[in-house]
Amino acid sequence: MRVTGGGEPSRPEVSGFGTGFGTGKPESGKPPAQVDLPDDLLRKYNRPGPRYTSYPPAPAWTNDFTRSDLERALAAADAAGSDVSLYIHIPFCESLCLFCACNVVIRKDHAVAGEYLGTLRKEIAALAPFVSRDRPVVQLHWGGGTPTYLSPAQMEDLFADLTLAFHFSPSAEIGVEIDPRVTTREHLEMLRRLGFNRLSMGIQDFQPKVQETVHRVQPYEMTREAIEQARALGFTSLNVDLICGLPHQTAETFRDTADRIVELAPDRIALFSYAHVPWLKKQQGSFADFLPPDHEKFRIFRTALGRFLEAGYAYIGMDHFARPDDELAVAQRSRTLHRNFQGYSTRAGADLYGLGVSAIGRIGSCYAQNFRDLGRYSEAVEKQGLALMRGYQLTDDDRVRGAVISRLLCHAVVKKAEIEREYGIDFDAYFAAELGALGELERDGLVATSAEEVAITSRGRVFMRNVAMVFDSYLPKLSGEGPRFSQTL
Repeated sequence: MRVTGGGEPSRPEVSGFGTGFGTGKPESGKPPAQVDLPDDLLRKYNRPGPRYTSYPPAPAWTNDFTRSDLERALAAADAAGSDVSLYIHIPFCESLCLFCACNVVIRKDHAVAGEYLGTLRKEIAALAPFVSRDRPVVQLHWGGGTPTYLSPAQMEDLFADLTLAFHFSPSAEIGVEIDPRVTTREHLEMLRRLGFNRLSMGIQDFQPKVQETVHRVQPYEMTREAIEQARALGFTSLNVDLICGLPHQTAETFRDTADRIVELAPDRIALFSYAHVPWLKKQQGSFADFLPPDHEKFRIFRTALGRFLEAGYAYIGMDHFARPDDELAVAQRSRTLHRNFQGYSTRAGADLYGLGVSAIGRIGSCYAQNFRDLGRYSEAVEKQGLALMRGYQLTDDDRVRGAVISRLLCHAVVKKAEIEREYGIDFDAYFAAELGALGELERDGLVATSAEEVAITSRGRVFMRNVAMVFDSYLPKLSGEGPRFSQTL
C-alpha cells in the first residue's frame, strides 16, 4: 500500500518534511515520491508507548512531590521572568462519548458549573501572587470536557478573572475547545469579542453509524455551520480532531470523512489513533466487538494520511497536519516547534500553569498535576488554595533525554552538537546503548544516523513515538507494571 504526499519538494529525506511527505528531492512542481507503509511494518511497531507530552511520562511521576517543592518552583520561575502559558480545564459534558479517555464529569444539570467556577476563582487567586504582572501571558487554552458547557456569561466572567490576575500579551494565542452540539452563535460571538483567536473542534467521524455507536451524533451540516460562523467572526485558526480506529470504520467510509474535512479546509487537523484503554475507561468495552482489526485500521490511517497530503497539508508528525503557512508548519521548518500537554505549540520557553481539576503544568524544571477527582480538587483549593496531587522534579538526565525526545517529535532530527553544547555531554558516549538500539529502526528505514545527527526519515515520521521510545530510560520499568499506554499506531 502506498500513500502519495505533497508539499515542499526541496526538503531532504532525513531531515523531516515539514510541508509534505516526500522521500527524495523531486523537481519543483512535480509530485513527490511515494512512501511504502506495509502492514508488516505497521504491525511490528504498533506497540504500547507514551505520547511524550512530557518527559518523563506521567506514570513515572511521584506523590512525594510536595506543596513546598511546587512553591519553590513557582518562585524560581517568577524570578527567571519567563513567559506564561495558562491551561484551564473545564471538565463538564452533558453526555459521555464512549470513546473518550479524557477526565470528564457528566452532568445534565448545569448548576454544578457555578460551584466549580467559584472554586476555580479561588485557585486563580492563590496562583496569581506567584506570577508577576510583568511576565506576559503568551498562550491561553481552555480544554475539557466541553468549555462551551458554560454559558456565555460564565465564560466571560472567567476570562475577566484571568485578565485581572495576569497580564496578557497583545499578541497572545488564545484558544478554546468547542463542541458544535452545545456551542451557540452567542458563544462564538462572545469568545471572539474577548480576544479568542483559535478554536479546536471535535469531529471524530462523519458516518452516522459510527457516531451512533460511540454516542456522539454530530451531523456534517451542524459542523459546517459552526465552522462558517467562526470564520465569519474572524477566528484566525481552526483545528479539527478526528479519530481512526473507531467501531464500524472502514477505509472506504473514512475516505468520505476525509474528503469532507478537506472541503471544510481547517487550518490544522489532528488525526488521533483511537486509544482503547478499557482498564481505565470501562465504557469502551461496550463496542469492543465492532472495532476494526489492525489491518483495517492501518488502511484507514493510510487513506486519511494520503488524502490530507494530497490536499496540501504538511504532516507535522505523529497525528498532526497543518497548512504550509500555518504557524506550526513554519515553526517546524525553522526548528522552533515545541511540545507540551496540549500537543504541538509555537510558544517554546513559556512556563505552563494548569488550573482546574486534573490540570497539569510545567514550571521551570518540574511538573505539577492537580487532583483528578472533582471532590478532592475542590477540597484542596478550599483548604490550601492550590490543588497539587503529584509532581516531578527533573534530573539532569531527564533534561537531556527530554530535549532529545522533544526534538525528534518536533523537528524529526537531533543535531548532536547542539545537545553536546547545551548539556555538556559527549552525545555518542552518553547514548551509546541507544544508538546501538536504533540499528533495527535504521534497517527498517525509519531513521538515518550519522556523525552529526539522528534523523527520522519520511517513512519514519509515522513511527516518531517508536523512535522516541528508544531514548526513554523509564519505559522498561513502566512497561513491566501492566497496561500503561495506548498503542502507538
